[in-house]
Amino acid sequence: MVSTRRTVTLHGHPMAWIEAGPERGEPSEVVVLLHGVAGSSSTWEPVLERLAGSRRLLLAPDLLGHGESAGPSGDFSMGAFANGLRDLLAALGHRRVTVVGHSLGGGVAMQFAYQFPEMCSRLVLVSSGGLGRGVSPTLRLAALPGAGVVVPLLARTGALGLGVAALRAAAALPLRPADQVSLREYARHAGSLIERAHADAFVDTVRGVIGPWGQRVTGTDRLYLTEGLPTLVVWGRRDPIIPVGHAYRAASLMPGSRLEVFDSSGHFPHCDEPGRFAALLTEFCDATEPGRLDAASLGPRLGGFAS
Repeated sequence: MVSTRRTVTLHGHPMAWIEAGPERGEPSEVVVLLHGVAGSSSTWEPVLERLAGSRRLLLAPDLLGHGESAGPSGDFSMGAFANGLRDLLAALGHRRVTVVGHSLGGGVAMQFAYQFPEMCSRLVLVSSGGLGRGVSPTLRLAALPGAGVVVPLLARTGALGLGVAALRAAAALPLRPADQVSLREYARHAGSLIERAHADAFVDTVRGVIGPWGQRVTGTDRLYLTEGLPTLVVWGRRDPIIPVGHAYRAASLMPGSRLEVFDSSGHFPHCDEPGRFAALLTEFCDATEPGRLDAASLGPRLGGFAS
């Protein structure tokens, strides 16, 4: 499998992604991997390494305002991120994809499947946002008034850098391997906020989906529409950011979905146990036929009538 980092300009703004695919021949299908808030495509590198030899084309984009993608001021809502993914896929000529989303990326994946059902073959939610109110106090604080000033100030004064250094030092302690991996991921996410454009995008994104009392954007009332769309839910039982209870409730609301809980993992099960995650993703895609939903097929399910 050949892995490259690429960039395309969409609406005047650079959008970057990691692309990995077979060295010879046409890929059997396309799988998109979406990261969480303050993250980047780099979070998927351990998974991409373990999928070497796959016949699938793997795309891990940096969402706008994250990683190496531009961070223009504007709309950082779930709908806007879903539109950006649609535009990227259209620019690359991909008509149908399996969408995998972690944390914020899970919310974007659900929104993408809802807005563009004809483009979604399968849905994989990994410690996903948008499935209940529960979320860590740290992210609730980031949604409070003044966060747009405080976060860049922490970066300028060096306080944020000290926090990142502390996380990296903690990751070097003799802890459980999964805890070490999680601490490194937290450090990488926090470190991205030192750049002002990333800090602004982080605050705008968090405010769009989280309030002082928890998550305020939910897709649970529309999960019944996933019937006929192969769906996999993956969670870490030790997740301190979004409670594992969201996974059980979401799976119960999605007809025919599959739930896998990694007992030793936290918020980053794909990083904590990349080999297990890669094998699970491969087995799930191999065992399921792509869904064939479109806007017309959703109509009868909605059930409402204008009066």
